[in-house]
Amino acid sequence: MERIAFYAPMKPPDHPVPSGERETARLFVQALEAAGYDVELACRLRSREPEGDPERQARLERAGGWIAKRLIRAYRQRPASERPVAWFTYHLYYKAMDWIGPIVARELGIPYLAAEVSVAPRRAEGPWRHSHEALLEAIAAADVVFPLTDVNRVCMPPGARQADLAPFLDPAPFEAARANRQTERKALAARLDLDPDRPWIAVAAMMRPGVKAQSFALLAEALGRKDLPPFHLLVAGDGRAEAEVRAGFAGLPAGTAHFLGRLDQPQLAALFAASDLYAWPAVGEAFGVAFLEAQSAGLPVVAGNDGGVAEVVGQGESGLLVPPRDAAAFADGVAHLLHDDAPRARLSAGATARIAKHHSLARAAETLRQAIEAAREKRRG
Repeated sequence: MERIAFYAPMKPPDHPVPSGERETARLFVQALEAAGYDVELACRLRSREPEGDPERQARLERAGGWIAKRLIRAYRQRPASERPVAWFTYHLYYKAMDWIGPIVARELGIPYLAAEVSVAPRRAEGPWRHSHEALLEAIAAADVVFPLTDVNRVCMPPGARQADLAPFLDPAPFEAARANRQTERKALAARLDLDPDRPWIAVAAMMRPGVKAQSFALLAEALGRKDLPPFHLLVAGDGRAEAEVRAGFAGLPAGTAHFLGRLDQPQLAALFAASDLYAWPAVGEAFGVAFLEAQSAGLPVVAGNDGGVAEVVGQGESGLLVPPRDAAAFADGVAHLLHDDAPRARLSAGATARIAKHHSLARAAETLRQAIEAAREKRRG
């Protein structure tokens, strides 16, 4: 089986802390394996530099160059059949540059591919200028770039060799849980003392300062509106801002908000299958893995139309998209679906159909295989 060298500058797929970033990295590994490749994690260097510190960026670049040299030497010592046939990087941008892959791919003469690549033209000047320039060089050298969303696509520099690939997931665990919805709902109702006759709203997100905390605050404001019918809010996730998040929902009626902590995938699938609605304001969201997971379990979605969310939630098809950062509009969307079972049922059916048609792992695996083999063939030619 031919090998792919895989790297995720933001967070490696085996990182212990769950997040959408880690889950998407894992999904790319899974898709590449489904495409018929042996995926090898090239390194675990986390190159994110969020403060614009030129000295730290320089240290990361030097570390990347050293790791690249070591990898090149190690790969060349292997038999030809055990060397990578391509390098694949997931998620790079000016704050998390890939200082390794372009060097290794160039020296080994193998294709360099990158997914979820985003360019911020405003960073051409300022503290991240060097990382921004390096990013543009990496894109120019890449055999294939998968922007994933239109937000990224429109900012690609001229000449970037782009290919279409929609955000995706493996829907199987969530579909299986959905098939056992009544069992999962009964078990969760007994464990948390929930009223099964009320609608249940599910949320899954890390509780971090910044846009995640802003999303939770907006959600609390929207759900605090007095004209909403009784409901249960089931929140999966934890993090440094947990106390702040919990305090934001303290004004809801007693027994409404339930905080479940960090859940693994089977537990999350069970939560989504047992619930009636997924609601998340999505402030500054790239696209949101949890939106894909919730829809796979048959949940209609209410989402803020920010970032790339519209690429994974179909307006009127699988959910309701409302203006970003608008608590009143978000509350209206939630109220519409809480008051009426019929649109919830219609959007639920649309959610599972949308995932199967546009966002499946099998579809992504075939797209990746075709792109990698075309890049290899072009280099051979």
